[in-house]
Amino acid sequence: MKLVFAGTPEVAVPALDSLLASERHEVAAVVTRPDARAGRGRHLVPSPVAQRAEEAGIEVLKPARPRDEDFLARLREIEPDCCPVVAYGALLPRVALDVPAHGWVNLHFSLLPAWRGAAPVQHALLAGDEMTGASTFLIEEGLDSGPVYGVITEKVRESDTSGDLLTRLAFAGAGLLTATMDGIEDGTLRAVPQPAEGISVAPKLDVEDARVDWAAPAPRVDRLVRGCTPAPGAWTLFRGERLKIRSLTQHPAHSVPEGTELGPAELLAGKNSVWAGTGSHPVELQWVQPQGKKPMKAADWARGVRVGEGERLGR
Repeated sequence: MKLVFAGTPEVAVPALDSLLASERHEVAAVVTRPDARAGRGRHLVPSPVAQRAEEAGIEVLKPARPRDEDFLARLREIEPDCCPVVAYGALLPRVALDVPAHGWVNLHFSLLPAWRGAAPVQHALLAGDEMTGASTFLIEEGLDSGPVYGVITEKVRESDTSGDLLTRLAFAGAGLLTATMDGIEDGTLRAVPQPAEGISVAPKLDVEDARVDWAAPAPRVDRLVRGCTPAPGAWTLFRGERLKIRSLTQHPAHSVPEGTELGPAELLAGKNSVWAGTGSHPVELQWVQPQGKKPMKAADWARGVRVGEGERLGR
């Protein structure tokens, strides 16, 4: 089939590579978000998908909005059979959805109808899901509500961050998306409506969502840190300044000194370890990032700031 691929971030590149490597399909063009400012100089930088497409010599379309007339006219000229999508980042209007004969098919990183929305992997970790996966579905005008072509499953590991899990799903999902294109082309695959039960939503997380609640039980604190890593980044306050919690463990390798009890958010620094109290049992901080500085080992940070007896996080 002739395809127009839509995607923007790095997580979409494995799917584009898989389609480029397919002998059955032609990627005629790529649709991505306009160049964005990045880095210290705030220079305009093309998206990872745009960069990969340019390397492959593929036409790149960067509409400010997917309803722009120039974009729609070019899409009609290309006459794609289908438009596979991975994390494009903009809502597609009906006038665009109607162009390809087989519609726009999205690779979504959850087991639909669970976690419809912008941040499915983060919310799966926050909720403590033991199993997740990816789904391909036909895009409708509703939020990730279209009929499903195929799914893969992925076990959530105890140490997974959202970055770890999303990377695995991106590569596994790339094969699923290519197989879905194959099945649509040869007529062996039919989309099945999503069940009405089990629907959950996964809105984008903002900075305030990533603030650690030290009164929560340790497992919930652990899930928040892992779910918000690398973005938006779990954080707390220490002496009035923001401190990012890059990693911790709810099963400390070093035991809290016998007879020590830590209240929620209370800190205890040992020679090579730093513990923080929660609503259940202490967690051991592994890596932190003080405001304006690079990530560092929690023990090095604690020695540098000289954590005092009874000091607390969150203030």
